[in-house]
Amino acid sequence: MKKSKSAAIKPAKFGFGPRRGKYYDVNDIVKEIKPLKREEVKNFEKLDNIYRTLCAILYNYVPTSGHPGGSISSGRFVSSILYNVLDFDIKNPFADEADIVVYAAGHKALGLYAMWALRNEVVRAYSPEALPKEEHQLRLEDLLGFRRNPTNTLPLFRKFNSKALDGHPTPATPHVKVATGASGVGVPSAFGVALGCIDYFGENSPKVHIVEGEGGMTPGRVAEALAAASAMRLHNINFHVDFNQASIDSNRVCREGKDKGDYVQWNPMELCYLHDFNVIYVDDGTDFKKIAAAQRFADQLDNKMPTAIVYRTTKGWKYGIEGRSSHGAGHKFNSEGYYKACEEFENMFGVKVPHLTGEVTKENIEKSFYDTLMTLRQVIEKESSIKYFSDAILKSKERLTKHMRVPVGKTPDKNKIYDEGALSPSKAPAELNIIPGKETTLRGVLGSSLGYINKISNGAVLGVAADLLGSTSVNLLGAGFHEGFFDAVDNPESRILAIGGICEDAIGGMMAGLSAYGKHIGVSSSYGAFISAMEHTAARLHGIGEQNRVTHFGGDYNTWILINAHAGLKTGEDGPTHADPQCLQLIQENFPPGILITLTPWEPGEIWPLLVSGLKKRPAILSPFVTRPNELIIDREKLNLASATEAINGVYALRKADKSQHIDGHIILQESGVTIEFITKVLPRLDKDGYNINIYHVSSAELYDAQPKDRREDILPYTARREALGITGFTLPTMYKWITGFEARFNILHPFRKGHYLGSGSADSVLLEAGLDSESMYLEVKKYIEARAKLKVMAN
Repeated sequence: MKKSKSAAIKPAKFGFGPRRGKYYDVNDIVKEIKPLKREEVKNFEKLDNIYRTLCAILYNYVPTSGHPGGSISSGRFVSSILYNVLDFDIKNPFADEADIVVYAAGHKALGLYAMWALRNEVVRAYSPEALPKEEHQLRLEDLLGFRRNPTNTLPLFRKFNSKALDGHPTPATPHVKVATGASGVGVPSAFGVALGCIDYFGENSPKVHIVEGEGGMTPGRVAEALAAASAMRLHNINFHVDFNQASIDSNRVCREGKDKGDYVQWNPMELCYLHDFNVIYVDDGTDFKKIAAAQRFADQLDNKMPTAIVYRTTKGWKYGIEGRSSHGAGHKFNSEGYYKACEEFENMFGVKVPHLTGEVTKENIEKSFYDTLMTLRQVIEKESSIKYFSDAILKSKERLTKHMRVPVGKTPDKNKIYDEGALSPSKAPAELNIIPGKETTLRGVLGSSLGYINKISNGAVLGVAADLLGSTSVNLLGAGFHEGFFDAVDNPESRILAIGGICEDAIGGMMAGLSAYGKHIGVSSSYGAFISAMEHTAARLHGIGEQNRVTHFGGDYNTWILINAHAGLKTGEDGPTHADPQCLQLIQENFPPGILITLTPWEPGEIWPLLVSGLKKRPAILSPFVTRPNELIIDREKLNLASATEAINGVYALRKADKSQHIDGHIILQESGVTIEFITKVLPRLDKDGYNINIYHVSSAELYDAQPKDRREDILPYTARREALGITGFTLPTMYKWITGFEARFNILHPFRKGHYLGSGSADSVLLEAGLDSESMYLEVKKYIEARAKLKVMAN
């Protein structure tokens, strides 16, 4: 066998280039940082015993649900965050200036609820006056609602008005800012919250403590977000990693030593250091002295880079089930394993957890659950050393007060957008240059409109595109502010963000988190073909989070603007991979009413009224669809068309038929490319032929639905919808709402009507291939009118 020449070539040395972030080992830190005292460690050991027991209890009484393993392995470092370094006021869970904990690892919700309820309980026992009103607490009694639906009718759930606690965290829970848990979205969302904090408060920003595991770091959007956080120098981020090596399917997620990882060949320290984070490695995530030393040291770091603390832990530690087996599973209900998991608690505090007696009914199980929780309450009330933690919560408020955090400089104020008279749909600013007969792009007018709004709000609008700033015109929202990309240290007044480059996934999550913090409107942009799908998960979680926050605590939704740029067939030169008509179908009416509003303007004059009207509805997500090419600003008066302001109704008659004469038909148009083709080329020919037609345009399905029923009927009568000819540049199902007749639906003109994806080429050639060019549409309209006339003759 011939020897390979490569065997004689020695590998070259390769390492990281210069880093701004630094790497630290906790064993060096503990020599310098004042450690916890022995009695303090004993107190934390007691609290952790109660916490681990509470995790076991929660899984026992809600079996086959929750994630006990990761909740337990992260418990020690999370308790240290809460009682050692977090600066907040438990009485005010909505304080802008307070430090924040985000469970990016949303599957650890069981741990979050246990930790929150335990914190509340120690304050209730020793400093009850420090607690907020009941709806702003998470009590032990609320744990009766763990993974329960609000319709739950069990007696104790009703008696104590327990909260229905979702399977993954949402802002229905006090002190929770964003919904997390879906495939890596939690990390970019949390980083977006940190961006909101640091832009609003500057150098004296609240810290954002993010809890995640190495498994939760494997999604690509997490690496994208890490890149963004270091590029923007979000030095208020403390990223806490529960490095336990266990996921649902693997007990070696990452490479370890010479052993390859099942999923990835990095470890969390390497990944974070690669992305220029400070990294602190804690080799024993059960050692409270090391945990506290690492966290206190991170609090003192001042090199203006985000920090990751990686704790080596064991998933399911001391639970009786460890590793991946404890990820989403635990001991069977009231099993020997469950009671064994409670033994350390029983021995330490001299109590017994209740055993279920009597018939196994839902009511008896709930009663046993409650009795067990009350056993923990009795221990907390009798164990005087637990007062240490109540005192720690009071001290955290004192530290928060000493920070004197106030907004910096010319503070962003998005509320100015909503002030009475600030913006009017009918009064487009002169600087937008909306002059009939001139040419511009829909994307350009949208960017300039956002720029105008940004100046009104003192820079409350932050925008990002997937390496397409100029191409999608999002750069225009930053006009008049500092040029270049935002950097929290060197360029904090820029309004343009860099999030990892071509990274729609992380962009969506970060803009959702930024908007959720409540001081900004995040704007994301990319090709509609990409962004509508890639940011759908982040949009859904943002909608869930905002709905829960508003439902439980009031207020308005915090809006994120998700721009589907280069939408429609006129991006034809890029081919079917980019000129995708499916993007609207992915999100239109796929969210509960009021959560997401789509905007589908057909010409530049509609942009301003639709944008303003959409913003004033205060949706969680506002999603405009805009095209790439230059378009003519339509002279509506000359063409006898309705005012562009009418677009705010969601559907409007571009031109109404003369009711005094025979009406030849109804045309319903949707999407810019086909509408421009129809209005500028088909309509003049129909006018010349003398046809009397109602012509409608769909500018926003959700704005239409927001109208009263009678108003909707007045705008677009159901009689017209049953027999109208529909023409769309989007996909067929987006027209089913507007075209209701069986035969009429069969006749809808749409891009896939010929049964295949369209090819590349100029806009005109792609429209021709689709049968949506002016000649094809004209012939179809003629056929439609003639068929109607024939039916009328037959009916007579």
